[in-house]
Amino acid sequence: MSIFRGAFVAVVTPFIDGKLDEQGLVELIEFHIANGTHGIVPCGTTGESATMSHEEHHRVVELTVKTVNGRVPVVAGSGSNSTSEAIDLTRHAKQAGADGVLMVSPYYNKPSQEGLYHHYKAVAEAVDIPIILYNVPSRTSSNVLPQTVARLAQIDTIAGIKDATGDLNQVSEVIRLCPKDFAVLSGDDFTSMATVLLGGTGVISVTSNVAPKDMAQMMDAALAGDLSKAKQLHYKLFPLMNAMFYDTNPVPAKKSLELMGKIKSGTPRLPLYNMDEATLARLKAALAAYGLI
Repeated sequence: MSIFRGAFVAVVTPFIDGKLDEQGLVELIEFHIANGTHGIVPCGTTGESATMSHEEHHRVVELTVKTVNGRVPVVAGSGSNSTSEAIDLTRHAKQAGADGVLMVSPYYNKPSQEGLYHHYKAVAEAVDIPIILYNVPSRTSSNVLPQTVARLAQIDTIAGIKDATGDLNQVSEVIRLCPKDFAVLSGDDFTSMATVLLGGTGVISVTSNVAPKDMAQMMDAALAGDLSKAKQLHYKLFPLMNAMFYDTNPVPAKKSLELMGKIKSGTPRLPLYNMDEATLARLKAALAAYGLI
């Protein structure tokens, strides 16, 4: 059975005055493990990997692996719009002891389907570690089509995909075309229950940052076929899922964790910026309604 099952948190990276808050990250990881999160994903979009130096990226992955200490899988973000850079980051993740990597499709370059295939294939051939493809067209300006995913799924170390298209038609086609042991993880919290019911294996979640226990229990229920419990948790979480996108991710998640007292500062790195007062008031209301503050 795949280790890529359940609710994996795309964990935020806490900064204080723009510098990595190592103790804050350690405490966040412990919070997640204590609340039943099934896996930790450092250095993803939610972790602000786009504004981290390579040294910081390496440190966050190493610290995460060390802190988790084998208790749950660690899937390190290692994507880049440069194939050689993605290989370097993936090589480091393997050396650090990560259980797998999450590899976003090249952004900005806008490669063809053939370019996407050869990008992922090159990394898979260079580093022997399970790779989760990450298809997020809203961030990359490209869509890894189901037929391309199916080709990539034939490569031994390409173990699954995080699908953040928000399109259950595409999710269904990926599941239909790919091998049974290929992990299909939702990349949008609001499609996570539905993705599992269609045959997916879980979610890489933003909302898990603030409600790890409920997200993990929803995935457990969906994977076990307990539809009534999964549905109840989905609708409980649904307003919170929307609140995590009142501003660009991870701005609301980081501010929420600060308001909850889980990190010292929720300030993101430029060019992301703190939300305005009206949006902050909406976020506080959503967190209060959920009982988080």
